[in-house]
Amino acid sequence: MQSWLYKFIPALSWMSNYKKENLKGDLTAGLTVGVMLVPQGMAYAMLAGLPPIIGLYASVVPVLIYALLGTSNQLAVGPVAIVSLMTAAGVGTLANGSVEAYIVYAVLLSLMVGGMQLFMGLGRFGFLVNFLSHPVISGFTSAAALIIGLSQLKHLLGVDISRSHHIHEILYNAWLQISDVHLATLIIGIASIVTLLFVKKIKPMFPGALLVVVLSTLAVWAMGLDQSGVKIVGDVPAGLSSFSFPTWNLEAMSALLPTALAISMVGFMESISVAKAFARRNRYDVNPNQELIALGAANIASSFFKGYPVTGGFSRTAVNDQAGANTPLASIITAILIAIVLLFLTPLFYYLPKAVLAAIIMTAVFGLVDIKEIKHLNQVKRSDLTMLLITFFATLTLGIEMGILTGVAVSLLWFVVKTTRPHVAVLGQIPGTDTFKNIDRVPDLKVEDDVLVLRVDAQFYFGNASFLKDLVKSHVTNAKTKLKAIVIEAASINQLDASADAVLHELHEELAAANIKLYFANVKGPVMDVMQRSGFDKKLGIDHFFLDLMDAVNNAKNRQLAAV
Repeated sequence: MQSWLYKFIPALSWMSNYKKENLKGDLTAGLTVGVMLVPQGMAYAMLAGLPPIIGLYASVVPVLIYALLGTSNQLAVGPVAIVSLMTAAGVGTLANGSVEAYIVYAVLLSLMVGGMQLFMGLGRFGFLVNFLSHPVISGFTSAAALIIGLSQLKHLLGVDISRSHHIHEILYNAWLQISDVHLATLIIGIASIVTLLFVKKIKPMFPGALLVVVLSTLAVWAMGLDQSGVKIVGDVPAGLSSFSFPTWNLEAMSALLPTALAISMVGFMESISVAKAFARRNRYDVNPNQELIALGAANIASSFFKGYPVTGGFSRTAVNDQAGANTPLASIITAILIAIVLLFLTPLFYYLPKAVLAAIIMTAVFGLVDIKEIKHLNQVKRSDLTMLLITFFATLTLGIEMGILTGVAVSLLWFVVKTTRPHVAVLGQIPGTDTFKNIDRVPDLKVEDDVLVLRVDAQFYFGNASFLKDLVKSHVTNAKTKLKAIVIEAASINQLDASADAVLHELHEELAAANIKLYFANVKGPVMDVMQRSGFDKKLGIDHFFLDLMDAVNNAKNRQLAAV
């Protein structure tokens, strides 16, 4: 029972073995991230279309829950930009402009996301995120970063731009309002962006977001800029959010289902990628399924305390690690600091300009546009670059959910195409050795005129069985001289299903009718098991199977000579 508890609640392990020398780093990191999270949480809630206070609600209990259940020592959980934008995309169409309805649906969405992640974690379905390939994620986050940043133009320019998640609509509507730009708001926004970038460059550990929040709030208060049209946050309710059950609405849940699924997958993908990166750096392991459980529980807890979906974020995790976080105690300290802010310090945010929150969002997300990855894939793998670009432009033009779904569909389609059209190499012998290589890659190989040697670099299954059969027949037809034997190097074939086995029977019969012998080398055990159960090994002849390719080729040549 105790071992099960330690496995399900990892905090019991690190708490019982906590070392005093870790306290200084955890305390410093917890306070640093907490200071960073206050303005970020408010900004990301605004990005999600919610009142800024909701971002702080989502930064207390969910952070505590993850600290108890998560397996990462550095991961900083809370509101993040991409999840906030996806929340806005899913909830915005349902709320019809009502702030109360918007909050209700966002809270319900958090419950749905948490339920899905918890189910996947308990069911050991963490592998599902493998369907989100790295190029797809990179293309999606790069496009989402542009949408997120440009969606803040209305706050940066001080004009009323209608909400949209399509970049061309945002830019067009901004252009229509260009003559109405509020100069003081624009100056505050640009000054904040410049300050944030400058601070990040010269002193990355310094809480630049808090600096611009303090300076801009004082400026607006001292000069009465709110009276001149600068939009401010205004009243921020004091106190912690009370426990309450989310309002159930089956119709809304049905409408939110695609968004919840997308957030649960994308949020976990971002979180586990960051957690693994810092786990490798600090030499320990994270458990993907336990991470799903922890994030699921955190999102469910967020819904019970009027929060919206959360996940692990890269920038705060990086700061957490650099500030010295050794255990999840750092996250507990962060949550306590946010709770203190909610209880006692919310009046200080009254004069905070919304343009500053927009600047914080913009500087945080534009760094997500992954130009390096585009250059890398252009050099390494053009097909992956194609998937990245398709996902990127689909997200920009079709919207958040359709963008990620398009990326997943394209990557799955490409996988199907690649497995149904696998790489097959014609092999030749390096003179004076027993080694065979691809004749298209290595020059001056010895190739027998009447013995064809093929290597199939894929599993042999129903999806590619006919393709491989037709490929062999085309080699027979196009051979310069009549083939007497075909040797298949099977070391790369790790699976054989019933459909492919049936095709082997057909291929053997057709080749035998043309007086061409078929041989196999290096057949793996699981593949051989299928051949034996179907009787293919006896039909072909046990003496047509070899453990070494050279032996198979020599036997094929010798038997043809003997036949002559």
